[in-house]
Amino acid sequence: MRFYLRTLAHLLRDPRGFFSGLPEELGMGTPLLFLLLSSLVFTLASLMHAAVGPLTAGAIFLANAVGMVFITSALGYMAIVLAVGRKPLYSRVFAVYAFSAGVTLLTSWMPYFLLISEPWKWWLIYTGLTRSLALTRLQALAVIGFSIAILILFFWTLLPLIAKH
Repeated sequence: MRFYLRTLAHLLRDPRGFFSGLPEELGMGTPLLFLLLSSLVFTLASLMHAAVGPLTAGAIFLANAVGMVFITSALGYMAIVLAVGRKPLYSRVFAVYAFSAGVTLLTSWMPYFLLISEPWKWWLIYTGLTRSLALTRLQALAVIGFSIAILILFFWTLLPLIAKH
């Protein structure tokens, strides 16, 4: 728990310094643990607004919180490889997305706070891409723009399939 609170405090106090100081060999474990703990807090808090049973809602909230980070980090990784021409370790890209989402999940459960936390998450990702992966500002904006565009297109394509059931 001390690791989680220390990481959270460092990310809130100095996100640029936090991402600049990420070790090269970080791996997936530490960012995933941070994400899981934040996702648990998000899930438990979100249950206050659940319209279905708590077990169903909890499973959906937790899967969404963790799953979206894997989806967006994979899109970000593809954008870096295709648009920027670099091949960083996926674990490093995942770390940027997991730490960024982990911080913002703590406020995302509140109604209408999504309007603040979502742009904040993408700003943290931008900061992580420029500080941790040494992308230029334009490259980081292109990666984020590509990721958001593909994500919107993906869900827009799924919407008719979901709406029919």
